[in-house]
Amino acid sequence: MLVLGIDPGTARTGYGLVSEAGNGDLQLVAYGVIKTVADIPQAERLHKLHSELKALIDEHHPAEAAVERLFFQKNVSTAMSVGQARGVILLALQQAGLPVGEYGPQDIKQAVTGYGAADKVQMQRMVKTLLAMSEIPKPDDAADALAIAICHCHSVKLKRKIREAQ
Repeated sequence: MLVLGIDPGTARTGYGLVSEAGNGDLQLVAYGVIKTVADIPQAERLHKLHSELKALIDEHHPAEAAVERLFFQKNVSTAMSVGQARGVILLALQQAGLPVGEYGPQDIKQAVTGYGAADKVQMQRMVKTLLAMSEIPKPDDAADALAIAICHCHSVKLKRKIREAQ
């Protein structure tokens, strides 16, 4: 199963594609960021995000997708912008007919490191280890997207085992 993980943002949206083999082994397929520049209108930025995400889906044909849930503490304007990007992302995934998992930051940390309060460095090291990478993935947005894809792979596997046990 090929999973597309997405870390939403307006300036940079991280993406990571992780394939899970039948035996549960995870393999890195691709990762990176979709970037938009701040000096163009928000509608153009969102259109660029949608177009590039659609092209990525068309190129790789993932079976499922996973997106980080919106989380913010103080900066409301950033949350609004990320929320708009997240809406465009969910629309593109729905248009492609992809099942979508949504996970909060603590869920992702728990699934990847076994500790829901893991820091960024711990997360990046585990992503590197789980995907047998020679280096920690950069930039952070792409590393986060890979973690989201890994979380989804683990979640789907757990749900499958629960169904089989019933």
